[in-house]
Amino acid sequence: MKKLAKTNEFYVGIIIVTLSLLIGFVNSSFFSPLNFVDILRSSMLMLIFSMGTLMVIISGGIDVSFPAIASMSMYTTTKIMIDSNYEGSIVLFFILAGAIGLSLGFLNGVLIAFFKLPTIIVTLGTSSMYIGFMLTFVGSGALANVPDSVRAFSRSMLFSLQNEAGVTSALPTTFLIALSIVIITHFILKYTYLGRGIYAIGGDIVSAERAGYRVKRIQIFVYSYIGLIAGIGGMIHTIMMRTSNPMVLVGSEMLVIASVVLGGARVKGGHGTVIGTILGVILVILIQNNLILLGIPQFWQAFVIGLIIIIGTGFTSIQRLRTQKTMHEITNI
Repeated sequence: MKKLAKTNEFYVGIIIVTLSLLIGFVNSSFFSPLNFVDILRSSMLMLIFSMGTLMVIISGGIDVSFPAIASMSMYTTTKIMIDSNYEGSIVLFFILAGAIGLSLGFLNGVLIAFFKLPTIIVTLGTSSMYIGFMLTFVGSGALANVPDSVRAFSRSMLFSLQNEAGVTSALPTTFLIALSIVIITHFILKYTYLGRGIYAIGGDIVSAERAGYRVKRIQIFVYSYIGLIAGIGGMIHTIMMRTSNPMVLVGSEMLVIASVVLGGARVKGGHGTVIGTILGVILVILIQNNLILLGIPQFWQAFVIGLIIIIGTGFTSIQRLRTQKTMHEITNI
């Protein structure tokens, strides 16, 4: 129990429980099955993006280009399919969007791995490049006339619930894709040599190279991976909205990074878990969707999220300093 109490996940869990009780006290419908389904649906896209962001942060980097990659992937794919009058399987949409995202993420990885450029600078630059290219050469207006296969898949649900008042809430089939990405990310980080390498280069890139890890290949994989799932996530957004807007996802990177940091990932790299990130996403979604129920104006959301990020990062830093102090004391004995 003592070990559990020192983990960042524990503190985030306590905040989630406390916030849920406060919201539930104000509005008892918060604890209804319908609201639980709504939270799962609202967290779906952020959950996908946060898995790639977690991997990048663990590796010691920061990627702010994934919203631009998601936007370009989904918009370009939709534009191509509309122009070609495609009415086939939805699978091709995901393959094409994923391939575009993978290519753009690969470019980020090459620039970072081979030219050793700062990750935040590279991804800021490529984000602007991708958006500019899309608006100039692909299009700038929302695409509402999506193919019938997109509309059909958007209506596909795992299940739906209805309360006594006739209000219905449903969990879309696309949630399975988000769940699959979470499982794959967890497996890579926890059970593979590649995952150990990602943690190693985030902890100390020089030591990782000396230990035999192929740092450049790992970095290229990390940024290609976030590009791939950004493309898939962008396509999911288009499917759920039944329209493709080139700018709707731009600017969402801060909330995603916030959820990962709140979940215990260290900005300097080398530490972070999928479970912690899931808890961070849930906390951010709760704040986004329910602060108004507590009488807090909507424009205070950014302030509250920023405050929680500072507190969460503070907990992580304090734990790291305590660990270093303990190790130093043991070494001097």
